[in-house]
Amino acid sequence: MSANPYLIGIAGPSGAGKSYLAHHLADALHAPVLALDRYYRDLSHLPFKQRVRSNFDEPAALEESLLIAQVAELRHGRAIDLPAYDFSLHSRLPMTQRFEPTPYVILEGLFTLYWQELRELLDTRVYVETDDNLCLARRIERDTRERGRSRHSVVWQFQSTVAPMAERYVRPSRQFADLTLAGDTPIADGVARVLDHVRSCPRQADSKTPLPTVRPCLSSSHSGIRGNS
Repeated sequence: MSANPYLIGIAGPSGAGKSYLAHHLADALHAPVLALDRYYRDLSHLPFKQRVRSNFDEPAALEESLLIAQVAELRHGRAIDLPAYDFSLHSRLPMTQRFEPTPYVILEGLFTLYWQELRELLDTRVYVETDDNLCLARRIERDTRERGRSRHSVVWQFQSTVAPMAERYVRPSRQFADLTLAGDTPIADGVARVLDHVRSCPRQADSKTPLPTVRPCLSSSHSGIRGNS
């Protein structure tokens, strides 16, 4: 068992730039990223055509009891065995991946701030907001490249479930964030703002792990928060 890690949660609509921010923050902190996408429910018992029609953008699509239980274990400094998920088949894989706690752990996903039990385990809560047009463009680029999907299927899913579910479940969770970042915020600025909040947290004041200094961007022409989610 190691010392209790400091947990940073990042939420926001699909395509907002959560993963991009999470991985840049992870580089700064030398921290692992735990993606909530790993906790999608196994649909292998359903015919494939039915799996494809499932709503993956509502909280019930995730096995939240397992998610919350495992994050609680991490919070107490205990290693966990992460589930693995195959997005092309919409089913959980038989193998797991060992995840060891480190001084900082970053969680990112649509519903990171949705469940109260999960929010209460987080030390810094971040919300990334981006308009639907940019979110859709990012979804098309990601899903056609990484998940073998057609542009038509991505647009159909976005209009039928992704955008409506974001309005119903994801965007209301913004009220629980400690800080909100715009999706076009230069990434260095976003990382710096998160680190500033971490420094201000009483738990960090007791930590012996020094935080890095990130220089903000001086021009709006620098790359903003973008990426897979």
